[in-house]
Amino acid sequence: MINHDVRVHRSDEFLAREDQLAWRLAEVAADPVDVENDVIDMIINRMIDNAAVAAASLLRAPVVAARAQARRHPMAPGSTVFGLSMGQRVSPEWAAWANAVAVRELDYHDTFLAAEYSHPGDNIAPLLAVAQHVGESRGLNGRDLIRGIATGYEIQIDLARAISLHEHKIDHVAHLGPSVAAGLGTLLGLDVETIFQAIGQALHTTTATRQSRKGEISTWKAYAPAFAGKVAIEAVDRAMRAQTSPTPIYEGEDGVIAWMLGGPDVTYQVPLPAPGEAKRAILDSFTKEHSAEYQAQAWIDLARRLHAKFPELLDGSRVRSVVIHSSYHTHYVIGSGANDPQKYDPSASRETLDHSLPYIFTVAFQDGRWDHAASYAPERAHRADTVALWRKVSTVEDPEWSRRYLASDPREKAFGGWVELFLDDDTTVVEEIAVPDAHPMGARPFARRDYVAKFQRLAAEVVKEDEIDRFLDAVQNLRTLTATELSHLTFRARRRALESVVEPAGLI
Repeated sequence: MINHDVRVHRSDEFLAREDQLAWRLAEVAADPVDVENDVIDMIINRMIDNAAVAAASLLRAPVVAARAQARRHPMAPGSTVFGLSMGQRVSPEWAAWANAVAVRELDYHDTFLAAEYSHPGDNIAPLLAVAQHVGESRGLNGRDLIRGIATGYEIQIDLARAISLHEHKIDHVAHLGPSVAAGLGTLLGLDVETIFQAIGQALHTTTATRQSRKGEISTWKAYAPAFAGKVAIEAVDRAMRAQTSPTPIYEGEDGVIAWMLGGPDVTYQVPLPAPGEAKRAILDSFTKEHSAEYQAQAWIDLARRLHAKFPELLDGSRVRSVVIHSSYHTHYVIGSGANDPQKYDPSASRETLDHSLPYIFTVAFQDGRWDHAASYAPERAHRADTVALWRKVSTVEDPEWSRRYLASDPREKAFGGWVELFLDDDTTVVEEIAVPDAHPMGARPFARRDYVAKFQRLAAEVVKEDEIDRFLDAVQNLRTLTATELSHLTFRARRRALESVVEPAGLI
């Protein structure tokens, strides 16, 4: 890896294109390196993972609305939409939109956490949509899609390693627009100049504030990455038509760093693969066993252990208070440090509750399990003993766990902490956890069988068994898929499942 210094340059300081971050990202995308087998295996895992959580969310209102919008934009050859038949094709940007909303809705797919948060699996929907649309005309196949996805993961994760967006209240999808544009550049075999222009346009149009993840969190949380992917497809389309972008987009005196991030006094060091170096960043990301913000994953696992260990405490009557000691990020994003009263409100939206560690810990402790639907049900959130215990739970930052959260050594990097339960007899229960059970260094690391089982379980209610098997066969043979077979990387829902929901009316 090569660390690239990135800082603001005044307009009278000439900065050659070759020295701009967007150009260096484009060079990585254009580098025709092979994708190594362990990376390919993980890409397949994450495609299964995305399909699993998309199936689970297929009938939820934001997904129904996004699918309805996509259906109004039919196109040939076009791209497939989760839930619809392979023959129902829509324009690639709208397919990416609908599929990305389905993937993101339940906050249940992969994650990478460093200087910035990210869900690098959000790259897959737009890359797959474009591959399906142009596959035959450009002679693309499964291996081309693999290369594009490897780039998308690499760019987004490398940006997240170095550049904090949340520190400046910018939403994390500002790293997704450039990564999708770069991945599309790899997929389509575009030249560096074209990819450079696409990255600049994608970044310029996908910067937004983090209010979408603050206070009363709305349905837009699922749409934000879908919007970034859709806009990135459009940026690539414009760049291929020789349209240019604001330059330098990162380093300009009125650019992103100057006014949205650290400002003219900050230098970021962005690590990127050297020429000829394999793109392996996906292996540093991790998926979710539970449908909740990643920083809550370890706490769900710890709460389940406490449930089994201390059944006499489950109603909360003997608990005076609970204090969770964790990282800065956990405390201020999903903990009491956010100062969001909505995180303690039983009537808060699901999107808010999945960003409330006090709620998540309480329910997982009392139930000894976590379910993507039942654990968020209004009747579950309003249960009297749950509300009483929930409001006794607070979080604090522990500097050591903040350090471990940002550690570059995977043996040190952690997303947990320790918890104190103060009881009415003046005794204290203390327990600790470093990483979730499903983490690569956890108690039960996720493997292919776990990804397959996740899809089979979450899809069972809305997808027929033979269709589940067909999809799993196609995706696990990704290496050998032809251009025409890329359309097989979707699933069709049971007709009665889709008929059970009414598509909302819009403009079109």
